[in-house]
Amino acid sequence: MGQYLINVAYSSLLVAGVDEAGRGPLAGDVYAAAVVLDEKKPILGLTDSKKLSARQRDTFARQIREQAIAWFVARADVSEIDQLNILQATMLAMQRAVQGLAVVPDQVLVDGNRVPTLPMPSKAIVKGDLTEPAISAASILAKTARDASLAELHAQYPDYGFDQHKGYGTALHLARLREHGPCPAHRQSFAPVRRCLANKQL
Repeated sequence: MGQYLINVAYSSLLVAGVDEAGRGPLAGDVYAAAVVLDEKKPILGLTDSKKLSARQRDTFARQIREQAIAWFVARADVSEIDQLNILQATMLAMQRAVQGLAVVPDQVLVDGNRVPTLPMPSKAIVKGDLTEPAISAASILAKTARDASLAELHAQYPDYGFDQHKGYGTALHLARLREHGPCPAHRQSFAPVRRCLANKQL
């Protein structure tokens, strides 16, 4: 969905950090970002996107896009999630993010305990978004991109409150889901949505 190349006159290994946003929600696409940071332009304070306020995430996202050697945000859509399952759709989004980089990284570090199939060496790091700045940067870009997409969903389907729960299975979301039934943005393979569809067909 976007990339930015700052400087290719590098001598050290290019390490890309990868993280996702949106595996758990009942609606919306799953997003992944890949980021190659520039050691000559460090961004201080990077951490797990969930530990930052929305304003902080937006500020960091601008810095990352401006200062990283390369970045790319990708997604797997709702139909792919329902067809493949959420784990495989997440791996697909991560593959797309790495493939979209303007440079080919020498190594890929992925948050979590699984890595997608990639042509270069890759390593999974549990809680890597707290320890690896490149993964932290990826988590911020993935989160801000997904939040922007949920704002668009709210404008398209205002009855569901996507601006409040961001697609997660909160009491509000489940109540609206029961009241209005699933919309095209809902993941039909997820149990609460599947139950609503079944009840609607009775």
